[in-house]
Amino acid sequence: MNESKIIDGLNDLLAKNYDAEKGFKKAAEETNNQVLAALYRGKASQRYNFGHQIKDILREMEGEIDKGTSTMGDLHRAWINFKTFFAVDKEEAILEEIENGEEASLKDYNEFLENSELPDSIRRIITAQRNSVLHTLRRVDELEEMYG
Repeated sequence: MNESKIIDGLNDLLAKNYDAEKGFKKAAEETNNQVLAALYRGKASQRYNFGHQIKDILREMEGEIDKGTSTMGDLHRAWINFKTFFAVDKEEAILEEIENGEEASLKDYNEFLENSELPDSIRRIITAQRNSVLHTLRRVDELEEMYG
């Protein structure tokens, strides 16, 4: 088993979860809809928990834990700020950016899970996280139809 590849992949997912957590917090601050704000805060909390699950795996593997968000995540949040400032329909603009972020997260999770050398214990945790991201993406699609 190539542990360094798994550790690198886990750290990538960890950074993506930091990004998503901050993105959902930003969305909660930007929205005028209290129902959506509560949803976004819940998703931020979920991603915080995902990050801690990944950190626990990294500790068990005795891998180094990267801290912080990615540059792409920071740029994405800046784009959300810019786009929502100029958007006619702020809620739809936020939902579109969340959809973009969740699609990217889903892609990253799927790529990580392609590693045939993943131990079952790690695969189960990461698959559950991936399925939650997919569920969020589907929910955002429904909300876009409601608010779009």
